[in-house]
Amino acid sequence: MQLDFRGAIRKALDDELTADPAVILFGEDIGAAGGAFAVTTGLQEKHPNRVLDTPISELALSGAGFGAALCGLRPVVEIMFGDFLPLAMDSLLNQASKFWYMSNGQASVPMVVRCVVGAGGRFGPIHSQTPIAWFMSVPGIKIVGPSTPADAYSLLRAAVRDENPVLFLEHKRLYTVKGEVSGEQQSIGEAAIVREGADLTLVSALRAVPDCLEAAAMLESAGISAEVIDLKTLRPPDIPTIVKSVKKTHRLMVVEEGPRTGGWAGEILAAVTEECLGVMQSAWRLTTADHPVPYSPGLEDAFLPSATSIVASVTQHMAGGKVDA
Repeated sequence: MQLDFRGAIRKALDDELTADPAVILFGEDIGAAGGAFAVTTGLQEKHPNRVLDTPISELALSGAGFGAALCGLRPVVEIMFGDFLPLAMDSLLNQASKFWYMSNGQASVPMVVRCVVGAGGRFGPIHSQTPIAWFMSVPGIKIVGPSTPADAYSLLRAAVRDENPVLFLEHKRLYTVKGEVSGEQQSIGEAAIVREGADLTLVSALRAVPDCLEAAAMLESAGISAEVIDLKTLRPPDIPTIVKSVKKTHRLMVVEEGPRTGGWAGEILAAVTEECLGVMQSAWRLTTADHPVPYSPGLEDAFLPSATSIVASVTQHMAGGKVDA
């Protein structure tokens, strides 16, 4: 069936609530209001005792999710914007992520935290971040970032069924994207080659994946064949799939919507280089600048990676020039 991205999220939540009475969904304004981005519209009417509005407290939300998971439920917690995740850090980083280890594998925390991320919507610097790097170094948390409605549906259902905490990121500029949703099952931790190529491997996730695909089509007309990999899962990343591709193309470019310093793109580059140093001709990253997301439309557009900036970076690098990340 054809669904837009937000409809795929809504259907995944509806199907999991229907399939498993242990699944509950709660967050700020997700009930009667249907959520800030109209993702949960109608779910409270269909599941009145299990879709719950909450007070405005991200720490309370994450703490309640942690406790509910320990008591046998499978909570899906919505944090309205990923920028507010620091308010929930203690429950996520010091409790939920470590409980399986601290209990010697005797208890798990089947908890999903959904949140909206990403720039390009004119939301300003405090509502436009993509905080993947904040969680990349935390053992025990999985980080999922789909780029298509099909992936959003399948990976959210996989996240709800996972026995340990999953941070599920939804890019706000993907909500209106439409696509076929077949319901095919997917596993967290598996990347996909979404376009095959021979000269260069482009790796990204979330909203940057469509940009990479557009850039690959533009590069094709210039005689450069780019393979595009959609990570889908940022932690744990599917390094073997990238390594196999790079051993074929001998070049790697990672595109991240996030600051260069400490970003996940650098981790991907390091991990792949360890495996491909002998065959790799070049590897680099394209990220946002190390400053807050601009509010001005013109500045925000220039700040973000785009198909045009990807093509410019590839062309410059493969011509032997300096590449600006």
